[in-house]
Amino acid sequence: MKLWSDSFKNGAAIPAQFAFAEPDPATHVRLAGNRNPHLAWDDIPPGTASLVLLCIDGDAPTVGTDVNQAAKTLPADLPRGDFYHWALVDIPPTVRSLPAGSHAEGVTPRGKPGPAIADTGVRMRHGLNDYTGWFDGDPDMSGRYFGYDGPCPPWNDERVHHYIFRLYAIDVPQLPVEGDFTAQQALAALHGHILDEAQIIGTYTLKRA
Repeated sequence: MKLWSDSFKNGAAIPAQFAFAEPDPATHVRLAGNRNPHLAWDDIPPGTASLVLLCIDGDAPTVGTDVNQAAKTLPADLPRGDFYHWALVDIPPTVRSLPAGSHAEGVTPRGKPGPAIADTGVRMRHGLNDYTGWFDGDPDMSGRYFGYDGPCPPWNDERVHHYIFRLYAIDVPQLPVEGDFTAQQALAALHGHILDEAQIIGTYTLKRA
């Protein structure tokens, strides 16, 4: 199975229009375009009943004490974990691409609605991404963040973050998750159903040179 993007090259930087935030010389960061990037795929295996797409930042700090703190930096060797930016499930095998901006266009404070996706003509579902937990307790941003919300690594992080867009071909037409499911629950539900997978990786940083 093949996966590619017209929005960025595999292993290269993701443009700011597809990020949640971009560098700002006065305030460190400002909100960015937050559009989902274009993705397309081919050579799905026989027997594919649906597809699942996840976007994961594998470089998220596991200790948040010094995140975005003036006069502090996050060293590259700080322990890291996964931060989920997107879970899209029940993609029909007849769908072979997602246009840029088709599932996210701009930052939506308190999050986009879900899991059902309106006005697509195709029955797909979005899971909750990890901004739901990140903004918990924030008076302006707290909410339930469904679908795609792009990169926003700490602006004081020495490590360039890598964003993995991974597509799974599976043998069931509907992923066995119910209600307001999380990206982590979607990943767990894939067990025993994967026929093939493909991925593309983009990088992003908010740290000024």
